[in-house]
Amino acid sequence: MNMNIRRSIILNVFLLGFVVASLILTGCKRNPENKKVSAIADTESIYTCPMHPQIREHHPGNCLICGMPLVKKENANREISQIDLSTLLQSNNNAVVSSMPVTTMQFAKQQIQLEALGSIEYDTRFMKTISAGVSGRIEKLYIKYRYQPVHKGDKIMNIYSPELLTGQQNLLFLVKHDPTNTTLINAAKQRLLLLGMTQNQLQKVISSGKALFLVTIYSDYSGHVHEAGNNAMASQQEIPMNVTSELSIKEGMYVEKGQPVFRVVNMDNIWVTLNFFPGENSLIKVGTPVTIIPETTDKKIFSKIGFIEPFYKNGSKTISARVYLNNSSGMIPVGSQVKATLNVQTNFSNWLPKESVLSLGLNKVVFLKEGDVFKAHRVSTGIVANNLIQVIEGLDTKDTVATNAQFLIDSEGFIKLKQ
Repeated sequence: MNMNIRRSIILNVFLLGFVVASLILTGCKRNPENKKVSAIADTESIYTCPMHPQIREHHPGNCLICGMPLVKKENANREISQIDLSTLLQSNNNAVVSSMPVTTMQFAKQQIQLEALGSIEYDTRFMKTISAGVSGRIEKLYIKYRYQPVHKGDKIMNIYSPELLTGQQNLLFLVKHDPTNTTLINAAKQRLLLLGMTQNQLQKVISSGKALFLVTIYSDYSGHVHEAGNNAMASQQEIPMNVTSELSIKEGMYVEKGQPVFRVVNMDNIWVTLNFFPGENSLIKVGTPVTIIPETTDKKIFSKIGFIEPFYKNGSKTISARVYLNNSSGMIPVGSQVKATLNVQTNFSNWLPKESVLSLGLNKVVFLKEGDVFKAHRVSTGIVANNLIQVIEGLDTKDTVATNAQFLIDSEGFIKLKQ
């Protein structure tokens, strides 16, 4: 009996071992291939914040932290092993590893609307000076205040001049004692005319037979009066137009022959001085149409550029251009401000989106893509128009740069440029 029980136990143990061995062998035959370890990222589109990469979304939107638009990671499914370790270990001050969208320069012309500010000034081509034709003493002044209007033929002053008196006496002597000597008589008349007398005054002297002790001087020009010793523009800047002040010349003063007495400015002709920034001066030329809107009226004035100053004014970094206007109506006061617009077209040039260029004060940089890295690269730029910026030098036509340079720096970073 005991023998039978022992045999039964041995048989059961043997069967159990056989079953376990079979299961092990079967499991080995069914073992799947080992999964290859890969650094392939999820193939779904991922949107992340350039400033806060921990923000990851599967749809476009704004960053929950800073509100910046999320940027799509274009190569999210690329094997990370393709990026060389030396690339990742570059200085973060002059290189950035990023999947930022890129752009290239476009070679084209641009239609640009330039805007400029300016002011109304006197047209110095129509400034005239009234000078003393002879030495003498001013007995009476008819013009006493700055900006006093004067017209051609108006009285300016009465002057006593020994030279004029002697000339009249010589003329009377010739008329009385040698009336047939027309050559000398005409020469005496011409001399008095050049000294400032008029034909009517000469006829009065000859008909009366008496010389004029006081000779009235008349204006040859129309306009308003300024000090003769100062530039009229400076005079206009020093004293407001609504303030009248007395002229420095007074009755009883002596004047020398040829001494400037008054300066007369004709207000029928003015010019507008417009200021253009460097780079814009290449777009304008004499004859370029311009639309001007004075601050005193909404009426548009259409004219053309008449002159471009070939130099920078002292203390200024702008180029000035003049637009000549007719102001016979007197509706545009000198000293008032104006706005001007000019529609111009550039020559063929290279252009980038304005956001692609980062300003570092004196330097302008772009992030040039080299392999998997964006590197800071210095460029020279020109004008900005239509959300584009002109690239003068620093890039080739095949170079690719980051579409938005601002996304590749943070608030605490700085950019190191290679010399």
